[in-house]
Amino acid sequence: MLFRIRNPSASSTESLSSLAPPENPFEDSAEYDYALPDVYSSQSESVDSSDENYFSDLDSSDQNDSSGLDENDSSDLDFSDNENDSSDLDSSDEHDHHVLSPDVTFGIRLEIDLLELTKREIVDLVAPYAERLAALIESLVEFRLMMASQRNVAHAEESAEVAVFYATLEKLKSLTKKIQGSLTRLEANGRVVSEAVGPVHDNTQSSQTLIQNLERISSAIDQLQKPLEGKAREEKIIYAGPNEVGVQEYMASLKRIDQALANMNATNLRVNQQTVGDLKNLLSHGTRQLHAVFRSILNEDLQPVEPLHYITKHLPFPTLPEDKTAILRSIELCLSWSASHGESTDRESLTIQTYSAMRGLYIANSLHNLATASIITARKKSPDENYRQNTNGIGTYATGLEKMLLAEYQSIVAVFSQANWAAVFKLTYIRPLVDFEKTLRDLNSHINSNITTDCFLAYELIDIVTPISVRLEDWAGARKPALADALKQIRGTAKFSLGELLEEVRKRIQNMQVLPGDGAAIPLTTAIMTRLQTMILYPLPLYSIMTEMGDGNWLSASSASSSSASMSSAHSVDLVADGRQLLAHYVNDTIDTLLQSLDSRARVLLKSKSIPGVFLANNIAVINRMIHSSDLASVLSVSPSPPKWDIWRKKGNSAYLDSWKEACSALLDVQYTSRGARPPSGSQGMIDSAAVIKGLGSKEKDAIKEKFKTFNTIFDELSAKHMGLAMEREVRSQLSREVAAMIEPLYGRFWDRYHEIDKGKGKYVKYDKGGLSGQLAQLALI
Repeated sequence: MLFRIRNPSASSTESLSSLAPPENPFEDSAEYDYALPDVYSSQSESVDSSDENYFSDLDSSDQNDSSGLDENDSSDLDFSDNENDSSDLDSSDEHDHHVLSPDVTFGIRLEIDLLELTKREIVDLVAPYAERLAALIESLVEFRLMMASQRNVAHAEESAEVAVFYATLEKLKSLTKKIQGSLTRLEANGRVVSEAVGPVHDNTQSSQTLIQNLERISSAIDQLQKPLEGKAREEKIIYAGPNEVGVQEYMASLKRIDQALANMNATNLRVNQQTVGDLKNLLSHGTRQLHAVFRSILNEDLQPVEPLHYITKHLPFPTLPEDKTAILRSIELCLSWSASHGESTDRESLTIQTYSAMRGLYIANSLHNLATASIITARKKSPDENYRQNTNGIGTYATGLEKMLLAEYQSIVAVFSQANWAAVFKLTYIRPLVDFEKTLRDLNSHINSNITTDCFLAYELIDIVTPISVRLEDWAGARKPALADALKQIRGTAKFSLGELLEEVRKRIQNMQVLPGDGAAIPLTTAIMTRLQTMILYPLPLYSIMTEMGDGNWLSASSASSSSASMSSAHSVDLVADGRQLLAHYVNDTIDTLLQSLDSRARVLLKSKSIPGVFLANNIAVINRMIHSSDLASVLSVSPSPPKWDIWRKKGNSAYLDSWKEACSALLDVQYTSRGARPPSGSQGMIDSAAVIKGLGSKEKDAIKEKFKTFNTIFDELSAKHMGLAMEREVRSQLSREVAAMIEPLYGRFWDRYHEIDKGKGKYVKYDKGGLSGQLAQLALI
């Protein structure tokens, strides 16, 4: 059946051509044909006929001019048949809406659309005419009224025309009311149709939802059937093994099984439990087989290497080959990729544990010889021999360990995902670091047994191990630095050694039973200074441990306890202290302890007055010489306080010069100014010795003679002793100058006054001033 809407003819608007709107929506348009399904022809038949009558009446009314419109035309716009049609539709829907097909639903929707379209067409058709006609009439009325007052007689015809327009306007208003009534009834009919179609539409949506659900269920059933269909194929691949089917195909099969398990677990159907169990068994078996391949590939490169070969020739340590790392990475990703049962964590940890255990053992076995060499090289032929820098194998061991771990880290990056790098690396270096820490503990025990000679090895260990520990911490991202416990023990030993070295100096000097009788420097002084020279070769470790201890705490710690824990005090950690100044203070304290102990012991063992002073001066000369011939001078230069050995040098020189005071006392005389005119100041060279002697009494002359004899005897004895003492060259020169500065002025004055006592015979006056000067000059000669 066709539902047709006809366009109004051109003649319907002939009388209103001047009032036509700018654009007619139906002008030159074709007929609108809507084909309705035959199944609905009975429900829409009355509506169709009614609408057709309506439009035909409308056409006939439009053909008349505006003067021919009357109120009887409203009968042509009656839509009473539509009401009957809607009631028929309602009654029909009451019986049939539950069984209407989608075609029926489409027809009802189409009829509603046509009713709405008819409504809009009527409004669009009438509204422009009404608006323009009203505007024109108002304009004409205004114009007519304006002109009527001026030309009532001349424009009588225009007044008649206005009356016609008024009549036309009234009829048009009546027509508009009729159209409005028709539209109202049309809207009511539309609501009735909508209410009838609503339940049908809802039922249709429910049917569509049901169909979609059925389609999804069917799709899910198909998905459930796929694992069952491929189960036999996967079983064949899994039980054949990766060596038979290939690793890549084997991993693809495992991924398909894993995905099938994930899909079946998502459905949570009991009927799938048996299949899920079978797939789990397949997955477990395949995982074990793939893990065995992972292990076998790693096992191919576990032959220990010789680290010394790579270190001495500066070669990079070997890593896993690229082709093997690619396979290992694929296997690791396959084993760690799983969405079922939370098994991914277990599988991932299994590969990590396998890799770290096997590769960690490989590194430890490769470094075993270096660990053994580190212990062997710590042993000494002589127990009193000090450790010499870099003679222990621990440096090579640490270098090999770091380089092998760095190479292993590169292999880890190539095999594992970035999220696992730190975890795998930490597990891998556990075994090598355990062996390294054991070696450090063994060396620490050796150092404690030989603290005074091998303490430098502790400083070297701190210097070597600390940066390696920090770098391992950065690579592994660990909160606690690697080797922290072993380093803590070594640092404790290093701290303890500082006080123990000072205490050892005191003990060794106190245990001396004999000192050199000629005042020569003892070898212990050279040994102590050599030890200080060796110590400053490790500045950074000493800065660190001295800063932790605090300035001067090594003095109290050395006598308090043999435990490093006893070193703690209220000032044990001085973070502001400069490590260089602390090291300078320690060197000063060591030298001061040495000289103090030597002085006290020399006073006990050396009975002579002069020898202890020479002994102290000689040792100070050795100290001073060894300071300026090494880096000790630069270390001590940062200390603002003067060196303590300057005080001891002055004290030693003074002790030696005390022995020459007896000779000086023999040159002292008594002058009586009342017996003659005192010679003017500065005129000693003008003294007449003969006149002075002539003015002396016999007893005074005898006293002068005795003084010359006493001086000669004492001077000769002291000169002989001086020449017999073992003095360092700088000590002999210094003491000779000081003796000459003390003796020569006194003797010159005494000689000027009394040298005529023996009238030049030399019986009492053995040395003239030149002879004495020459004799004093001989004292400086070696």
